[in-house]
Amino acid sequence: MFDRDGDGVITPAELSGALGRLGLSLGVGGPPAPLDAFVAAYVAPGMAGLRFVDFEALHADLAAADDATHGQGNKEDEEMMEAFRVFDEDGDGYISAAELQAVLMRMGLPEAGCLARVRDMIAAADRNSDGRVDFDEFKAMMAGGIDV
Repeated sequence: MFDRDGDGVITPAELSGALGRLGLSLGVGGPPAPLDAFVAAYVAPGMAGLRFVDFEALHADLAAADDATHGQGNKEDEEMMEAFRVFDEDGDGYISAAELQAVLMRMGLPEAGCLARVRDMIAAADRNSDGRVDFDEFKAMMAGGIDV
């Protein structure tokens, strides 16, 4: 999703674009220049952007900084809820096929073009067969308990 050109490297522009499509920001403030400077600390010498291992290190450091700012709490559930809210656009506590399709479209993913495929994705995570994904189903899917 982040590596738009599929070259195995996430450039600051790709990172910024992906976060923007998800309605998120890296939290470093301002226009791309601060993002470039922040991400540069994680880019290996000679690379144009982040390799997967670099991306993981960036994410781990951001999570650690957030823990220091907000306290430990149940950090995993808080992060999972934040991700869930990206998909639950109307805030009703469920992800519908229409909401999933809208997010996939913003991310520029080809799966968004086929509502039947989006409905299949919902059905794969929908343990109670109500046609939508609740937070517990989302957590199970994200934990790898469900193949989508």
